Amino acid sequence: MLWTDQTGQINQLIKIGAGSRMSDLKFVELELIKFQSSLLRRDMITGERYYRGDHDILHRRRMVIGEKGELEEVKNLPNNKLVDNQYGKLVDQKVNYLLAKPVSFESEADGYSKLLQIVFNKGFLRTLKNVGEDALNGGIAWLHPYYNDDGELVFKKFPGYEVLPFWADAEHTVLDFAVRVYQIEAYEGTTETIITKVEIYDKQGIHRYELKGFNLVPDVENPSSTHMVIEDDQGNTTGYNWDKVPLVAFKFNNKEIPLIKRVKSLQDAINTILSDFENNMQEDARNTILVLQNYDGTNLGEFRKNLSQYGVVKVKTVDGVGGDLKTLEITVNAENYKIIFELLKKALIENGRGFDAKDDRMGNNPNQMNIQSMYSDIDLDANGMETEFQAAFEQLLWFVNMHFVNTGQGDYSGQPVNVIFNRDILINESESIENCAKSTGILSNETIVSQHPWTTDVKTEMKRIADEKAQQQSEIDQYKTMFGGTGDGNEE
Repeated sequence: MLWTDQTGQINQLIKIGAGSRMSDLKFVELELIKFQSSLLRRDMITGERYYRGDHDILHRRRMVIGEKGELEEVKNLPNNKLVDNQYGKLVDQKVNYLLAKPVSFESEADGYSKLLQIVFNKGFLRTLKNVGEDALNGGIAWLHPYYNDDGELVFKKFPGYEVLPFWADAEHTVLDFAVRVYQIEAYEGTTETIITKVEIYDKQGIHRYELKGFNLVPDVENPSSTHMVIEDDQGNTTGYNWDKVPLVAFKFNNKEIPLIKRVKSLQDAINTILSDFENNMQEDARNTILVLQNYDGTNLGEFRKNLSQYGVVKVKTVDGVGGDLKTLEITVNAENYKIIFELLKKALIENGRGFDAKDDRMGNNPNQMNIQSMYSDIDLDANGMETEFQAAFEQLLWFVNMHFVNTGQGDYSGQPVNVIFNRDILINESESIENCAKSTGILSNETIVSQHPWTTDVKTEMKRIADEKAQQQSEIDQYKTMFGGTGDGNEE
């Protein structure tokens, strides 16, 4: 069966669930509590937080050495918290490089390709782009296929930090079941409160709970259910389940490592160097250290604090010699900050495998070799990410094919389909057009058209070419009919 008919109670679903683990909610509770405080989940949240611009520098306190030699916070000194979000730019580069253009589906069955284009419409492509963003920030993101109120097969994304997967294999390719945890705002009377919702996805349905303390209690307002409910003409409803867990993992890489793990220290250093430079520029009184002569001295702890906080040094003269005031000038060298900033930015781009659009290689009229060289690093990540997304689409297509069968649109199970990610890469158009022209007679017209930089849809463009040729031939035929010539312009 493509769907499993489930008519029993939810408690029965849990009892006959995926092995003894699913029947033991205590196991899920313990694993869930551990997941919520795990380093893995913190890294996922950090990636999302940094992408949105909430960096650690925003929570920095200005510290000086106190009287006892320990650091203490001061609030009368400039404490700039500047964010230069190179990480967010890096994520946008990768997402738009691989997923900005529509995904193409190639299959020998024309009807199949058309059906896929209907399911994977522009709304889905927007969702897929957001999934790519979540996968970069968290190392992994999830798509949940389900039917909306209109009976349409649609897809909902879950970020990686919401889903605790339980894999059936060490390679993390077969999902046994998964637990989703998320929070919603609600009111208890007139008091706003946060409720933690938990959903367990397995082959027997979706089991819904609320996490209260360390215990899972059934969600009364949104009870457990099968994967879908079908209503017949008489209004009778029947619950059905997929034969697979309706969650598909989209991974940034096979290790599921977030991008932020590569570049966080460099991003923090960039923010710090900019903030410190701004602090030094604003500390006008600190550009000069005052040296007071013939004034009472003080202990070393107070001396260090006054030096850091007030920029004043107290010294005691000998034998009552008259006091004096001297200054030590401190110059902020902006060039040093600039050099360090450029080094950090370059290191972040290289470690994050992005590209610098202001690279010297892009000056004047860059050739295709220079452009490919600039994109070499981002291609490394794009290739790995595309491999993972291809595998994810293979799993996603199982649900789509079952949808086609169960809705009477045809059985395309096992039908080969090629999912093509059209990358958004800069090119030298003049050079590409010239190469296309030189390939005439060597490659097929369809191949040449597909490689032309102005082509957006190969099939549409080929149809336009055929229509133009047919129109030209029609005009030639009309000319022959009217003048009895050959139509080649050589008639006398």
